[in-house]
Amino acid sequence: MLKHFRRFLAILSIIAVTLLFVDFTGTAASLWGWMAKIQFMPALLAANAAVIVALIAATLIFGRLYCSVICPLGIYQDAIKWLRDKFGPKKTRRFRFKYVPAHTCRHIILLVFVVLLVLGFTHLLFAAIAGLIEPYSAYGRIASQIFAPGVDGVNNALAAWSESMDDNYWFYRVTVAVSVPVLIVAIATLTLVTVMAWRGGRDYCNTICPVGTILGYLSRFSVLRPVIDTSKCVNCTKCARRCKAKCIDARAHQIDYSRCVVCFDCINECAEGAISYTRRRPAQKHTLPTSAPDRGRRGFVAGTGFVLGALAIDAVAKTTDGGFTPLKQKQTPRRDTPVVPAGAESLAHLGAHCTACQLCIQNCPSGIIRPSTRLDRLMQPELDFTLGYCDPLCTTCSDLCPVGAFHPVAVDEKSSIKIGQAVVDLKTCLSASEGEKCGKCATVCPASAIKMEPVAEGSDHLMPIVLEDVCIGCGACENHCPVGTVASMRSSTAAIHIEGLETHRLI
Repeated sequence: MLKHFRRFLAILSIIAVTLLFVDFTGTAASLWGWMAKIQFMPALLAANAAVIVALIAATLIFGRLYCSVICPLGIYQDAIKWLRDKFGPKKTRRFRFKYVPAHTCRHIILLVFVVLLVLGFTHLLFAAIAGLIEPYSAYGRIASQIFAPGVDGVNNALAAWSESMDDNYWFYRVTVAVSVPVLIVAIATLTLVTVMAWRGGRDYCNTICPVGTILGYLSRFSVLRPVIDTSKCVNCTKCARRCKAKCIDARAHQIDYSRCVVCFDCINECAEGAISYTRRRPAQKHTLPTSAPDRGRRGFVAGTGFVLGALAIDAVAKTTDGGFTPLKQKQTPRRDTPVVPAGAESLAHLGAHCTACQLCIQNCPSGIIRPSTRLDRLMQPELDFTLGYCDPLCTTCSDLCPVGAFHPVAVDEKSSIKIGQAVVDLKTCLSASEGEKCGKCATVCPASAIKMEPVAEGSDHLMPIVLEDVCIGCGACENHCPVGTVASMRSSTAAIHIEGLETHRLI
């Protein structure tokens, strides 16, 4: 029953986390967005003391249940292992106990990961590299770039069918957004994890994943653990051959608890009832073969030191002028400084804390947060105003961020946070250069930061004047500017665009 209960919780968990990335309505994020915040590494980076203490306590009591019940990438590996058991050749369904992954590779990778995180505070590229192997963020990229486009495609197909039916408004079209760099990383990660899970069960967890290594240090001291009763064991080795963590030495009747993910498979497989999940017994001599040194105390010290150390906007409004006239999508202007959402405080803070999990990108109601293609900020969020603008009343990204890259921002506070500055190109502005009566930027500005004034004294040509002390950089002007939306225009980008600020400030 323990195995089935654990599996039931794991299925609920991975469905909930996956929906955070594929549910374009934002319903999942509003109901259980906290699921992202109880992931270990995001909580650690966000200095969420309550979650960190709870996860450490749970590991010291129950073992690495986090890896089997909460971590989406770990649960995905279990799913691949289940498929292998069901459909793989019989000769590939056996595992063999190994010591090497537990005592060499994972320690080296953890050390490299920690060094990259520390260096990330001075050079953002190091933080981006570290985020590649962080399990929650890795799964977030897989879900947002591979699973979500599939869901969006099915929805749009149903929307097309719905539009063909009279008075049928069950579905509406959504934008299928894919970032090529992030997609490449997601495919590479998915391939690596899938192959390792198919061939070696939990090899990714116990050789690469830094969270698995950290929790492995702690789980060696867990109160409850699978224990082999030597008086009942008949040395059939079935438990070891079915252990996806390869942590059972059946001949020596020993279990490497630093790798055990408490999946209860061994208990379920033992026909003699020789394995039970119970309180740990006093340590016995020769727990591990003499060829493998006991690094438990040093590992625990190192690990402990490190650990302590709403609904979607109508899609039609994004592609039409006021919901009536179809528009050609503008190209994104080249910005000297990227624009990032309020709550990030600064580009440096965002770059040092963001693990590029794509949660804010997938849940932005306006669909304007996109993964950066800049090398030093690769896959991290930045704003693109071609399909919308940053609503001064929306705080979704800062509410959801699980790693502390965005600090929570109150609704009444956001409208006074300056994240960028509007810049006008008078050469392409319809009003200033051609004398057309436009002024749309001034009309739509929610901060009333733009006013129209004559280009010169006595001229009937008006030009937009941006009040720098009032503009907050929301992007409404850039989004609504008609320049760039018609094929015959001289410019493919808006005549007014937002330049980001290195550090946000209150106005």
